[in-house]
Amino acid sequence: MFLTPSKLLKIVFGLGLFVILCIGGFTYKHINSLSESTEVVKDTYNLRSELEYIISNLKDAELGHRGYLLTHDSIFLEPYQESAEKIKNNLSRLDTLIIKNKIQRQNLNQLELDIAKRFVIFNKSLDIAEDKIILSQELLLLLHEGKIKMDRIRNDISVMLVYENKLLIKNQKKSEQALGLTPLFLYGILVLTLVLLLIAYAKINRDLDVLSETNEDLEIFKKLTEQAEVVSKSGTWIWYVDENTYHFSDNLYKLLGVEPNSFEPTLENLFGFIHEDDREGLGQEVNNMIKNEELPFVNYRIVQPNGNIKHFKAHAQLIDNGFEDKQLLGVTLDVTDEFDNFRLIEERNLELERNNKELSAFNYVASHDLQEPLRKIQTFISRIEAKELVNLSEKGQFYIEKIKSSSSRMRMLIEDLLQYSRTNNSKNDFKNVDMNLLLEQAKQELLDSIEDKNAEIISSDLPTMEVVSFQIEQLFINLISNSLKYSREGVDPVIKIKHQEILSNDVEFLQKPLFKYHHKIIFKDNGIGFEQTYSKKIFDLFNRLHGKSEYSGTGIGLAICKKIVDNHHGVIIAEGNPGVGATFTIYLPFLK
Repeated sequence: MFLTPSKLLKIVFGLGLFVILCIGGFTYKHINSLSESTEVVKDTYNLRSELEYIISNLKDAELGHRGYLLTHDSIFLEPYQESAEKIKNNLSRLDTLIIKNKIQRQNLNQLELDIAKRFVIFNKSLDIAEDKIILSQELLLLLHEGKIKMDRIRNDISVMLVYENKLLIKNQKKSEQALGLTPLFLYGILVLTLVLLLIAYAKINRDLDVLSETNEDLEIFKKLTEQAEVVSKSGTWIWYVDENTYHFSDNLYKLLGVEPNSFEPTLENLFGFIHEDDREGLGQEVNNMIKNEELPFVNYRIVQPNGNIKHFKAHAQLIDNGFEDKQLLGVTLDVTDEFDNFRLIEERNLELERNNKELSAFNYVASHDLQEPLRKIQTFISRIEAKELVNLSEKGQFYIEKIKSSSSRMRMLIEDLLQYSRTNNSKNDFKNVDMNLLLEQAKQELLDSIEDKNAEIISSDLPTMEVVSFQIEQLFINLISNSLKYSREGVDPVIKIKHQEILSNDVEFLQKPLFKYHHKIIFKDNGIGFEQTYSKKIFDLFNRLHGKSEYSGTGIGLAICKKIVDNHHGVIIAEGNPGVGATFTIYLPFLK
């Protein structure tokens, strides 16, 4: 699994070189063996020659010896003495030729001994010949003994020649065997080497094709990168740490407002574009980069040659590419638009915050200041009803009743608006509160309405939760009040409140929840219900599904409920069934 193509190729070449070295070694071995065989043949030839020279020289000695015995002429002693000297030299050369062969050494020793004995007989016969003119019986015996010694010498030489012939035949067979196997072995190794080289060639050829395709892909990727830099308003740069040199991409030059490669990519030249107020801080960051070989996110400004000021963000990280040279790859982004947008958003947020404060002040002032004339209107209406109602016509009394109803509705609207403005307050602290207590407080607040409607509220045990107390209490009040308000005539209201803990992923519409768990609280009643098509509209501000003459209300109560749930990062949904009832389900996240 760790055998990469490059490693495989190196292994193939290594095997090829090893095989070639084996061929060289094997060839050298066989050439050396052939040389040794040649030396053996040469030594055998020299040995045979020396032995033949010894026989020849011995014959010359015999001829000289016999000539002297017959003539007593000293001229025949010269070839005899020369032959003796030559035989001595022949034996010396034989000693050199068979220095490593123990058997031939023994044969040579025997030959030297027999030759020495032969010359002893030569010398004795010569001595006898000098003393007596004629051949004596003793001389005849010596001549006969000399013949025997001569035959012995011939036998010794024959033994040495036979042994040398055996060695020669043995070496010849060995050489023939080696010569017979060598071509086959060399051919096999050459074929193997050729196969390995063909495999290497095929691998190189395939790698070249892959490399060509990769180069094409890299060229395309380079063009795409250049286009991406243009689109994203970014530029790349490389710091070669060991060489302390830099490379800037073309688009980085363009971000600086100059043509590509218009100046040498160095820190000194780059700092010529840096805003003077940012040079010191950026210089410290660059010094840390050189020291730590890493550049965290850093923001700075540059001044283009035309005077435009741009905001840049840069980041760089050391890349380990497997080579000895270190390279720090960096990216520089033109975040001028982002900076301008952030500043615009900040200004708009400040403006929105001012507007919210003004709106909150307006709601507060309107809600309180409007109540004063409304109280006076209601006071005057009550006085008219107490003292002047009997003096009014039937139509006047009808108008008074309408004014009274409208003023009551206006008071309710002002109170609901004030309550809705309170839910926008995001500065409320979240605290752990027993939800059962908040439900009981809500029921006490609506006790009169509950008794008037003869309503029954059935609730399961609620947990302790981290909430804004008064907002959750208001949520309970509005939901119970909504069920009481829209109850069916002639049917006692029954409100069931249930709770359970659920996994967030089990709820389809809780897409990508930040919390693993949610509290699920269900308010279910047996009221008039509503069409499911209005399930989302009923939470809109001032939205009413029924006329003012049918049911009282301002259309703010459920909007307040949704606002409170939103403040708690939860979700509220409504389900209705006309003539059967309505169900409100609340999901509030929590950490377990």
